[in-house]
Amino acid sequence: MARFRFSLFVAAPSHLVFGLWTDLDRWPEWIEGLTKITDVSGPLDQAGTSYVTWFGGMSGRNEVLEAERPRRIRTRLGSRLLRGVTEATFEPEDGGTRISQTFETEGLLPAIAARIFSIGSYRGSFRGELDTFKRIAELEAPTQEPRPG
Repeated sequence: MARFRFSLFVAAPSHLVFGLWTDLDRWPEWIEGLTKITDVSGPLDQAGTSYVTWFGGMSGRNEVLEAERPRRIRTRLGSRLLRGVTEATFEPEDGGTRISQTFETEGLLPAIAARIFSIGSYRGSFRGELDTFKRIAELEAPTQEPRPG
């Protein structure tokens, strides 16, 4: 098992950030390579909801393990490439939201893949996707005072 943790500040309120994070229709905008989502059994902010993500021809069944709007979501990922549990928390901070995301992989191949995705900030990396998400959320946030420093 490998564990990876990322955190960043988004200049947008937590209800907007959580809403965007759990909007499956919007995921292809910030999750690199995601081509479609199928077999959605319910709302993403509800434990027990399952869905299938597709990256080209490779699919993975996923399940929401825990969800607390607008604070936290924990999901089991089930593809060959990335298998394990991911958790994201959304904490109000300085007029915006601090997102903290943790990936815990299961198996050797997922640990290697996650290590590759955890390095750097290229578009398909974990950090690159968070940076893209941040830009989208901040563009949609109501006008607010700039954050100092």
